[in-house]
Amino acid sequence: MNLTDIVKGVEQVVPEMKATTRWEAIDELIDVLVKTGQVKDDQRAAVTEAVKKRETSMSTGIGLGIGIPHAPSELIADVVGAFGRSAKGINFDSLDNQPVNLVMLFVVPKGQFQKHLYTLANIAKILHDREFRRRLETAPSAEEILRVIRDHEKQISADQKK
Repeated sequence: MNLTDIVKGVEQVVPEMKATTRWEAIDELIDVLVKTGQVKDDQRAAVTEAVKKRETSMSTGIGLGIGIPHAPSELIADVVGAFGRSAKGINFDSLDNQPVNLVMLFVVPKGQFQKHLYTLANIAKILHDREFRRRLETAPSAEEILRVIRDHEKQISADQKK
């Protein structure tokens, strides 16, 4: 599962997050899921609780300025997500103790363990590309962030065909 399979439109991208903590970042991106109809308003609390419960067990701040909060939920039928960026950085209790600038939150249907692991691994892998992160960090708008993601995935696909 690619980022563009999860982040399909600019309405799922927050180019300047207001959050200063990982908990606020999760709330802010869950708000995006609700606003875009990926999570029903009456399911917000349960989905938020699932993501925060997972985050409590171990921070998803994986280092290099990346946070990938995620969780399974029986309330959704397919993988949903939102992407956020913070120029100031968010305290995520990251493994490297550095602030997080790029946050990719996703929720997978409960019971789809393989899809969950594959999605997490794929997001972590592509966000480890330093040049890709730099382009995401300097893109001037949500539209440009989404274009950077799409272009990067097209390049990966083209490279894999070689």
